[in-house]
This record gives sequence, structure tokens and C-alpha cells, in this order.
Amino acid sequence: MDPVIVVGAGPVGLVLSLALAAQGVPCILLDEDAGKDETRPARTVVLREDTAALVERLGCTTLRDEGVRWAGWRSMRRKQLVSELPLGEDAPYGDRLPAPVHVPQHALMRGLRDAIARQELVQMAPFSRIDTLEQDPAGVTVHTREPDSTWWRGSYLVGCDGARSTVRKLLDIRFSGRTAVERHAVAALRTELPWPGQAVLHRLPPWRSGGAEVTARPLPDGAWRLDWLLPPRGELVTPDAVITRVRDTLAGWCGGETPPYELLDTGVYTLHHRLARRWRVRRAFLAGDAAHLLGALGTQGLDEGLRDAENLAWKLAQAWHHGASDVLLDSYQAERRAAVASRLRAADQSLPILRGGGGLRTLVPGGARGHDSLLADGHLGCGPLGAPPSYTHSPLAPPRAEAHTTVGTPPGAPVADVRVTAPDGTTVRLRERLGQGHLLVLLVAPGTGVWDRRHWLMAGVMPRLVEAVDALPVRGELLVTEAYPGASAHTVLLVRPDGHLVASFGGVRPAELFAAADAARGGEPHASVRADQTADIN
Repeated sequence: MDPVIVVGAGPVGLVLSLALAAQGVPCILLDEDAGKDETRPARTVVLREDTAALVERLGCTTLRDEGVRWAGWRSMRRKQLVSELPLGEDAPYGDRLPAPVHVPQHALMRGLRDAIARQELVQMAPFSRIDTLEQDPAGVTVHTREPDSTWWRGSYLVGCDGARSTVRKLLDIRFSGRTAVERHAVAALRTELPWPGQAVLHRLPPWRSGGAEVTARPLPDGAWRLDWLLPPRGELVTPDAVITRVRDTLAGWCGGETPPYELLDTGVYTLHHRLARRWRVRRAFLAGDAAHLLGALGTQGLDEGLRDAENLAWKLAQAWHHGASDVLLDSYQAERRAAVASRLRAADQSLPILRGGGGLRTLVPGGARGHDSLLADGHLGCGPLGAPPSYTHSPLAPPRAEAHTTVGTPPGAPVADVRVTAPDGTTVRLRERLGQGHLLVLLVAPGTGVWDRRHWLMAGVMPRLVEAVDALPVRGELLVTEAYPGASAHTVLLVRPDGHLVASFGGVRPAELFAAADAARGGEPHASVRADQTADIN
């Protein structure tokens, strides 16, 4: 089989290449530039718990070394504190909200490129701008120019080449949506604020240049990123205007006097909402900004791009190694496009309420607090604006069976990151076993943590379950956990390689487990695909 061609070496293209390589799939990564990124302290990204875990699992150490996990979330309106939430380990048990990670984008890119450099299955090709894309039943051929005219052959191709995607244009896919949904002025600076480690959202700040909304998010080494929401049209933002906003905002937060600060970077950015009509055309796919643009109300487009990469990687790995049905490959668009479309709808429906201002809404008791909670959802990765997606209506979902049982995770939703034990005796978090190209079968067995592995492997339901896992139509890894939310003893969970629950069963049900695993792989691979792979092997 030819390697997978990934077009675009931004964060999504780098993560997709690493995720494919982690599952034994070789890649060619076509980078339009030289492979170096401009250092811009004001250009940062916020990763939620699931996407941060994905980046770390793929060997990028940047989040640990150069990222900041928010200690808390502070929401203010005019001169009043609306809410203050501790995050991560600082939050009370039971009410714990995961802490987002804030990192400079150039640092994230450097960490991902370092991980790529250690990966033998990824071939980087700098200065490779594509201008031709051709498909046939066995693969994809693309032509690049500069510095040399080169033809590349791949089994599949994924366009991760940004909002102005050449791949999308060559595939003649419409990219409809809204332009200039929000505009922000941004500054990165080093100073001391009264809330170290906390992210701050201040609506209608009382000083003259505060505008409708300003946010502050901590960065490493005492730095902060400040964002001011700008009017949709007009207001040319000059460097002097940004300096005025910085001084007024710092003074407003620090008792009326501007504290010492070091200005590191400034900028203005505009957010658009767009969604590609199609995400798959035969053997070519779109991911990241090439497929969607979003980001208003605190939502993070990169989060969704990384979720695209994780979703697509295991499906392409299945296709590359074993063949795949059209059901499996089409499920990428069905799942991810629906999830992003839902996020865009939620943002578009909320914008008139949150940005309209005035009117009767300001007189409704509790209305302002509800609006602030909705905005917090987008920033913290909760609710319809930010929560990780659930693929409830996925074409890969098995039909409901009598053997299915209910646990704390609905089918299609991301599983809880419980501590698990593998048959070799190693104990890790469940999330660490994801992304290896096989299904996970998780048995809930209280008490196994205190038993010797030699005993519990041969006790109770384990022998039958080992036999059932060995008989699955695709490879599965058997794991054991002491407890899972909402699950009773001897519950068996089937988990996809990207961490979404396929089904849960009350006890060991080999036939039903087989049927669910077969549904999760999209059924039998297409006959022509199997023939192509057999020819390649021979």
C-alpha cells in the first residue's frame, strides 16, 4: 500500500500524521513552507482535556513544558464578580471541571515537529505546494511545484491546508458560511494581575476603552494574553489604540493604577463561521480549517480540528491495514461534520442573545448570569458550545440489543478516563491505551486490583471473555478496571480507538460483542479494496 498523503503541516496535519504513524501507517506530509514557524506570543491556542491528552499521547512535550493549565475561571460583569470556579485539581471532588491548557502556537508547533522528527514513518516534504489532484480506484496522485516539479502517489489524501485550502478547491467543494462573525484586538504582555493562574472574562467593563468584553488568559513565565471584543464593523485598531486598551484594562483590574508591564506582541483577528459541504470525495478527505471555521464565543477551532484528526486516523489505519467499507470511511463525515455543524448552530443561535445587548433581556432576573454561564461553556469546554462531541447517531453504532446495558456513558460519547489494568499487569489510565488502531474491551471487575494477575486471569468470566475478544472481527485489547461510572460488576464495555463508547453489555456476551465490533468497523471491507491490498502484498 502507498502511504497516506497529508497536505498541510499546521497543527492538524502534524497531529494526523503522528496519529497515523502511531498506528503503523506511513505518511507523506506536504508542507507549503520551510517547516519553521514565526514566534508570535499573541498567537496562542487553548486545548481542552481530550485534545491535550491526544497531543501528549503522540509524543509532544510542549504542553507540559510550556503550557499553562488554568487554576480557575473568573467571570465579571461591570464592577461585580458573577462567578469564580476552581478548575482541575483545585476543584472540589465531584464538581471537578477539567482545566484547559493555554500554550503559544509556535511552541505547540515546535513540539509537534520535534515529535515528527522522531517518527520514521513520516516523510516531511517542505516547499511542496500542490496544483494537481487525480484519483483512481487504487489511490491518489498529486503534483507539487517549487522548488522541483514532483508527482506523489498515495493510498489516501487528507487536506489539512487551512481556510484557503487548495485541496478543497481542487475537489470543487463549496465552503459556505458567515464572514466576520467576531473581531478581536489582542495583546500578549508580561505583568502581574490580581488572579494568578486564573482565566478572566469581564463583560461590560466600566472603563472607557473596555468595550463589550475583555478576556485575560495566563501564559508561561508571568505572561498573559488579553482579548478585546471589537464592534463588527468599523473602528480601525491602531497600535496606540491597543496601548490605550492595555493601560485602561490593567488599571481597571489593579485598583486604578496601571502596573508595570512588558508588551510582547499585538494583533487583530477576525473570526468566520464556515462549513464545507463535503468532507470526503472518494479517497480524499478534508480536516481542520479546510473543512470548517469556528471560534466565536470562546469556542476553539483547533480543538475541533484535532478531533477530526483523531477520528479519521483510526479509520484510515483500518483501511490501510485491513481494508474498509464505505460505511467506515463515510462515517468520518457523518460524525465529524454533524458535530461541528451542531457547534456552529449553537454559536449562531447564541450570538444574538449574547451580543445583542439592551432590551428586555437585561431586565430578566438571572439573565446576565445565564449569559455568562453560556460564555463560560465555550471557554471551558462544556455544554453545547464546548463539550466533546457524542456520536449518538453514528452509522457505526450497533443496533440496540437486549444484552446491552446502561452505564454512565451513553453510546457514542467519550468514555471516562478510569484506571485500567492490562493482561500483562501494567496499570495505566484508559486514555493512554487509545489511538493504537484496535478496539478496547473493558471489563468492570471490583477487587482485581488486590489479586495476583495469575489468579484473576483464570477466574470468573475472564476465560470466556479472553476467548470472545480473540474471536472479534478486528483486533481488540482486553483491559480490566475496578470501577466505571454507572456500571455494575461484570459489565463489559466496547470502546473505539478514539475513545468513544460503542456499546456496554451485562456480562460476557460473545455474539453480541462480535456484532458490535463488526458494526464499529463498518462491516466487511469492500471487495475491491481487499483485492487491491492482496495485489500489493503479493
